[in-house]
Amino acid sequence: MESAINKVVLSGCAGADAEIRTLANNQKLARVSMAVNEYFKNAMGEEVKKTQWFSLTFWNAKADEAIEQIKKGTRFSIEGRLQTNHYEAKDGTRRFSTEIVVNELNVPTLEVAN
Repeated sequence: MESAINKVVLSGCAGADAEIRTLANNQKLARVSMAVNEYFKNAMGEEVKKTQWFSLTFWNAKADEAIEQIKKGTRFSIEGRLQTNHYEAKDGTRRFSTEIVVNELNVPTLEVAN
């Protein structure tokens, strides 16, 4: 049997401050959106910027880290796994959402030159 891998690595900017909630079982959940820009040349040779948005979820200690370190515009990178959820909308249709559950957060610190 082959081993399956579910791994995502992204680097981008926060679209807003991280938001945190404490759940009934005292677990912490933080969410933030990340914008990742991709640059390429179109058929006419013009440079095009395409932005993709990703929903990130942080649990417990990682949620605390996210709240402390991620503000709107913060550049950071993550490593995590994809998770797809489903729910029933008010109109009765089944909806799906995909998020990245983060297990590693890296927010580079700025070094001050002397």
